[in-house]
Amino acid sequence: MPIIPSFPVHDLPSHSNPEQNTIDWAALRRDFPVLLQQAHNKPLAYLDNAATTQKPNAVIETIARYYRVDNANVHRGTYELSERATQAYEAIRDKVRRFLNASRREEIIFVRGTTEAINLVAQSYARPKIKPGDEILISAMEHHSNIVPWQMVCKQTGAQLKVIPINDRAEIILERYEQLLGEKTRLLAVTQVSNALGTINQVKRMIAMAHEREIPVLLDGAQAAPHLSVDVQDLDCDFYAFSSHKIYGPTGVGVLYGKENYLDAMEPYQGGGDMISRVSFEHTEYNKLPYKFEAGTPNIAGVVGLGAALDYLETIGLSNIVQREQHLLDYVTQKLLSVEGLRIIGTAIHKASIISFVLDCAHPHDISTILDCQGVAIRAGHHCAMPVMARFDVPATARASLAFYNNEDDIDQLVLGVEQVKKLFN
Repeated sequence: MPIIPSFPVHDLPSHSNPEQNTIDWAALRRDFPVLLQQAHNKPLAYLDNAATTQKPNAVIETIARYYRVDNANVHRGTYELSERATQAYEAIRDKVRRFLNASRREEIIFVRGTTEAINLVAQSYARPKIKPGDEILISAMEHHSNIVPWQMVCKQTGAQLKVIPINDRAEIILERYEQLLGEKTRLLAVTQVSNALGTINQVKRMIAMAHEREIPVLLDGAQAAPHLSVDVQDLDCDFYAFSSHKIYGPTGVGVLYGKENYLDAMEPYQGGGDMISRVSFEHTEYNKLPYKFEAGTPNIAGVVGLGAALDYLETIGLSNIVQREQHLLDYVTQKLLSVEGLRIIGTAIHKASIISFVLDCAHPHDISTILDCQGVAIRAGHHCAMPVMARFDVPATARASLAFYNNEDDIDQLVLGVEQVKKLFN
């Protein structure tokens, strides 16, 4: 029987018409209080969703209610408040299991975010198994969080980091990937969706190719989970990581999924309270899954907020979100292509709603600063993907990343701002 939180989850809005299969996207936008403000006396066009998404009232009020009504530490408390907090916390584990279609709740580990999840796998799984001369395989489009932990493991063990190249459209070259899979390959760690380019990688095919050689696979799902329907059993990945704050939940919370046989065999890389079953000065026995990887007091309110975010998304439907965001991506792509002197970096056939670009007359930081004065919030820089910038021979890009609550007005405001940049610099 699933554990149900004792407190009522904030009433979720219904903006869909099941009979007509339509959604009132304007009404959904009003669920996000941050979006209702102005920036520099202009409507706020928030287009930095790849960095972090905004939070709906349902999430904000669920977190506030937890602190008002149910705040207590989880596990082992024998009083009602602690029991309610534990029920709420553990109910979200079941919810995440369903969201990812994992086979068991024990395969869901709560962490601080995608970065911690990858570091956990690097230190608890890879480091003990990797030997000098072994190889870890990543792609050329990875976020620093899926590069640096593997560099650390290579330095610790004497292994080598191998990089799968990408083509000029910013797609992984599968022929080169197949060639790089070898007898020394011990792990593939690859992003499902590029945060800097928007590319949706053919990860299911890549996983199958790796598994033919009995090579385990970790997927960085930080940018995929908000934009795609994720089924870890269908993908057959061995590890999957995503962050709450990218998917309309609070910061400081993330999820690591791992197949039970891998997690069972792994040693925890953090020690402390709650991850133990018995401690003496001579010996410690670790707790069972999933708790042996969750040392210390967790971000309980954050986990509860993540659950509210998943509930909110369920009311909309990921298939509807995919359609909406693809429409917005098509719209912004066509608008930006009409701007003379603008070049889009990352033109993969399959993309999520992330678009990076450069102007021949202005640095991305100048673009972002001027757009801010026009009420448009974008990201400028290397996007924690310096090797991507080197691959395309640019110092940085301007990146507009869209969510389902964005609209055509936001995009038109972006394009008008870019035209203003051109006027100022020309």
